[in-house]
Amino acid sequence: MQKQRYERPVIKKLETNMPNKFGTKTEYTPKTHIDGVAVKELVKEYGSPLFVISEKTIRKTYREAKKAFSTRYPKVQFGWSYKTNYLSAVCNVFHQEGSWAEVVSGFEYQKALLNGVDGKKIIFNGPDKTVDDLEMAIENDSLIHIDHLDELYTIIELAGKMNKKPKVAIRVNMDTGIYPMWDRFGFNYENGQAWDALNKIVRSEKLELVGLHTHIGTFMLSANAYSVAAYKMADLALGIQKKYNHEIKYIDMGGGFSSKNTLKGAYLPGSDTNPTFDDFAEAITSALINSDFKPDQLPLLILETGRALIDDAGFLIGSVISNKRLADGKRTTILDIGVNLLFTSFWYDHKISPAQPFTQYTEDTVLYGPLCMNIDVIRENANLPLLNKGEQVVVHSVGAYNMTQWMQFITLRPNIVMIDEKGKHHLIREKESMESINHFEKVPEHLKKFEL
Repeated sequence: MQKQRYERPVIKKLETNMPNKFGTKTEYTPKTHIDGVAVKELVKEYGSPLFVISEKTIRKTYREAKKAFSTRYPKVQFGWSYKTNYLSAVCNVFHQEGSWAEVVSGFEYQKALLNGVDGKKIIFNGPDKTVDDLEMAIENDSLIHIDHLDELYTIIELAGKMNKKPKVAIRVNMDTGIYPMWDRFGFNYENGQAWDALNKIVRSEKLELVGLHTHIGTFMLSANAYSVAAYKMADLALGIQKKYNHEIKYIDMGGGFSSKNTLKGAYLPGSDTNPTFDDFAEAITSALINSDFKPDQLPLLILETGRALIDDAGFLIGSVISNKRLADGKRTTILDIGVNLLFTSFWYDHKISPAQPFTQYTEDTVLYGPLCMNIDVIRENANLPLLNKGEQVVVHSVGAYNMTQWMQFITLRPNIVMIDEKGKHHLIREKESMESINHFEKVPEHLKKFEL
């Protein structure tokens, strides 16, 4: 018989607030397995911290999103947002599901090509496209979304030099009732900038105007804002058709859909309050269908959502380094996960689950990372059981941005594994080492020797 672990008695204040479906007591379930694979087994093989990606969850979420739009609109195409998570294994899951590539830099563009994406199915967004980037995109017949007039003039010049007719669209920003308005990127709808750019494109006769693009914000909590945006995009497309007898082939509504994560300061969990794919799909498709497009001239609807498709598929396993008490007596737990790895902890209250069974006693706890910085806080407050040194926790819904915005700072970046649909785990990115860090450094000869 195994000896039970001792946990000191804890006095906990009872609060008679509104009950949940279990009553007033909060229930916890340990996250001992991810897609059938034991967390302890993963840590033993790959170390801690460790990012884990569920291929099954990616495919399930993508199919839910596609179904939400394709059942409401006849022509739908997704473009995977590379900046959200550009690990090749992740991108290729989306490409296998039929998603094109949406990129915002020459680096991401080249990565899409290396992943085997046909240039005709790469959407090139962003304000920083170099001349070399634009030449590459024109050569590969990619869809170039123009962000500003300087870029427009450069493309017109390149079209003449290369003797090709680039396929272009413009990015449109607009007032959708959400403030502050995202008007940094693209051309404004209300003040005539968009029409000015469109007139220049059509009258140049050197570019092929194929679409219109907008991206109204990020982590959007209002589906109605997309309805407003879709109506205005349809108005532009119909105006072009009327003025120039030119048919717009697609309308790209961008991304920005919220995931199920909970924003800091939110009263209720995001899984209960954030809009669903059905909400976003209803708003966008209804606006397009109810516009004055003829039934046989509906444009292709392109969607570039990233966060909502990948967040739930990502987990971060961490281990407890120690427990301490702050000056006011509040319990703190120090993990080997820092904000350099979990950048989204600055704006989400991530769900955090112990990875092993525990007793019923819980306590409000501050979760810190290992960095020598006071801002290295994973959760300002989480009601958790008493965790001991060496035990593991699982941070949920970390698939978006953390593996592209992470930093090599104080600690090295860890391994990333993917669990496939059969429950087999694959290493898809190796952890950093001193060799990989020093590989790009050069030390001048006169600094190689010293005495202390």
